[in-house]
Amino acid sequence: MGLMDILAIVVPNALFLAVPLIITALGGVISERAGIVNIGLEGLMIMGAFVGIVTNLTLAPIMDDGAKWVALLAATLASSLFAILHAVASITFRADQVISGVAINFLALGIGLFAIEKLYGKGQTDSIDVWFNKTSVPYLSDIPILGPLFFQSTYATNLVAFVLVIIVWFVLFYTPFGLRLRAVGEHPTAADTMGINVTRMRYIAVIISGALGGLGGGIFAQTVSLNFSNGTISGQGFMALAAMIFGKWHPLGAMGAALFFGLAQSLVYVQSQVPWLEAVPKVVLDIAPYVLTILALAGFIGRATAPKALNTPYVKGSR
Repeated sequence: MGLMDILAIVVPNALFLAVPLIITALGGVISERAGIVNIGLEGLMIMGAFVGIVTNLTLAPIMDDGAKWVALLAATLASSLFAILHAVASITFRADQVISGVAINFLALGIGLFAIEKLYGKGQTDSIDVWFNKTSVPYLSDIPILGPLFFQSTYATNLVAFVLVIIVWFVLFYTPFGLRLRAVGEHPTAADTMGINVTRMRYIAVIISGALGGLGGGIFAQTVSLNFSNGTISGQGFMALAAMIFGKWHPLGAMGAALFFGLAQSLVYVQSQVPWLEAVPKVVLDIAPYVLTILALAGFIGRATAPKALNTPYVKGSR
C-alpha cells in the first residue's frame, strides 16, 4: 500500500472527526476572546447532540432528508439558549467562570439522560435513519492529489466547518464587532470608556459560543454516533477547548489543532485498513487522542498568551 493510498484512507476520516471539534473550538475562541472562560463546551456539545438526535427522530418520518438539517438548526438554537445559563452566572452574577462551566457540563448530561429515559424508556435513543452521508464536490473532486483527499467521499458538514472558520476569522479581525469583542476581553475598562457595552458584548459572545458548540454536537451525533446516550460526547468538548488553547485563541490556529486531534481520533477507525497500524493494540489507539491532548496542553499552555481579562468579572467603574 502506497503513501497516497494510506492518505486517501486516513485524511477523510480525520476530517469528519475533526469538524465537530473545529466548530466547537470556534465557539470557545469567541467566548474567551470576550473574556469569558467556557469550560462548558462539552456540555454545549452534549445538549446539541441530544436535541439534534431527538429532532431528527421526530421529523424524519415527515421531512425525510431535510430532517437532518432542521436537527442541526434545533441543536444550534437549543445550545445557544442553554449557554445563557453560563452567561447569567458568569457575567451578571460574577460567579467563578470555571465552576459555572463545569456545572453546565453536568447539567447538560443530566438533562439529556433524564429526557431520553422519559421519551424512550431506555438509556439511549433509537438510531437515526437519516444522517449525513459521504458525497463528492463537483469539479473540486477532480483536482489531482487534493481532490481525492479532500473533496471525494467527504461530508457537506466539512464545508460548513471551513466556511465558518473563514467567517469567524474575518469577523474577529476585520470588523468593528470583532474589534469590540476583543477589546472587552483585553481591557474591558478601556472598552467601556469608549462606549462599548461590555456586558452586552460578553453575553453575545457566550451565546454565539453556545450556538457553535451545539452545532458541533449536532454534527457529531449525525455523522459519527447516529444516536444519543451517555457516551455520545465523551471528551470531544474538552478536545475542542484544548484545540482553542493550542491554537492561541485564533480561529485558524484552533482549526489546525482540531485537525491534529481529529487525526488522532481517526487512527482507531482506520486501524484495520492501514497495515502498520494493525499491530498496534486497539486500547493504545483508543486513548491516543486524550493522551495527545494532555501532552499538547502540558507542553504548550505555558507559552500561550490568553486574553488579559479572561476569567475576570467586570464591575463598571473598576480598573
